[in-house]
Amino acid sequence: MKRTAHAHWNGDLKQGSGQISTQSTTLSNTQYSFNTRFAEGVGTNPEELLGAAHAGCFTMAVSAVLSQQGIKAGDLDTNAIVELDVTTQTIKGISLELTASLIDGVSQEQFEGIAKIAKENCPLSKALAATPITLSVIYQ
Repeated sequence: MKRTAHAHWNGDLKQGSGQISTQSTTLSNTQYSFNTRFAEGVGTNPEELLGAAHAGCFTMAVSAVLSQQGIKAGDLDTNAIVELDVTTQTIKGISLELTASLIDGVSQEQFEGIAKIAKENCPLSKALAATPITLSVIYQ
C-alpha cells in the first residue's frame, strides 16, 4: 500500500508560501508558510502534520493491541508534541501524551504496558526511528 502527499512552494523562505495536498483530499491546497511554521499564521506546518500523523497512528495502534488482547477500547485521546530546534533545524523529539477512559479489568500498569507495545509497533514510530529515505530529482 502506498499513500501520497504533494507539496508546492513558491518564493524565498520568509516571503514565499506553499500548499500541501493529500491523496485523500483531506488536505487540499492547504496553506503553509514561514509564519505558520515559525510564528503565527493561517495554515499548517510540517511539524504539526507529523504530530497529527503520529498521534493518529499511535492511537490506532493502542486500539489494535487492546483488541488483540480481547479488550474493548474506550475513549483514547493522544496529543503529540513535536519539538523543533530552530537553531539546528532538527526535531529534538516527539512526546506522545495518551489519555484513556478507564477500562474494566485493566490496571494502570497493564495499560501502560499496552501503550508501550503500541508505541513500539506503530508504523510511524518505527519510521521515525530509522527509515531509509530515497530521493529522486527532476530538474527542468
